[in-house]
Amino acid sequence: MKNTTKSKRGFTLVELLVVIVIIASLAGLTAPQVIRQRKKADQTQAISNAKQIGLAMLEFDTEYGNFPGTSTLAQLTAAGATPALGAAGATSNGYFGQLIQAGITQSEEIFYAKCGGSIKPDNNIAGAAALAANEVGFGYVTTAVGNEGISSSGNPARPLVITPLTDGGAITFDMRPFDRNLVALRCDNSAISYKMNAGATPTVGTVTVGGALLFAATNPIWDGVATTIVPPL
Repeated sequence: MKNTTKSKRGFTLVELLVVIVIIASLAGLTAPQVIRQRKKADQTQAISNAKQIGLAMLEFDTEYGNFPGTSTLAQLTAAGATPALGAAGATSNGYFGQLIQAGITQSEEIFYAKCGGSIKPDNNIAGAAALAANEVGFGYVTTAVGNEGISSSGNPARPLVITPLTDGGAITFDMRPFDRNLVALRCDNSAISYKMNAGATPTVGTVTVGGALLFAATNPIWDGVATTIVPPL
């Protein structure tokens, strides 16, 4: 009686190479979509956090008569509020820190947006530890003269809080985190996305909406008030 044991056949080197090529091709096709979805999720989180900042801003405005600025900091200091990081320098960390000083919010997480060197906040709001370096991902819009909070009684379409900004130097917008979108919280607490113009990395003077420069005093939304963007630390 013949013994007809069949030997098991393994993959040849050519077959393995074909499988590897197929897997690499599929990965190459799906990777851009995965990255795009990740950016969309980061943008959605930025919009959600911006709206939370907006609610705190509106409460602050009701209590102090204006959005955070130089004069409201003086009010907080005179009232004996515990200093936060924002008391010392012209950074958005400082202006947002007034919301913590005033006891309106105890969360650092709402100030996070994925851009530049931003990191997840640790929620330590004790004194100078509040909103420490890189714990804020939003820039803050103030008046160009005196760094006062822009008036809540003006045009409701005025941008109040914006992201994403690049690290340091001139105020420029980072086109990478949100797929060329700029997230802006407006005075009416609506958070919307603007598509940034093509070409070189946009600066404050080059971002346009409907043909008008978004951050120029000539744009009707500012009612002739010159503004500046205070970047995060």
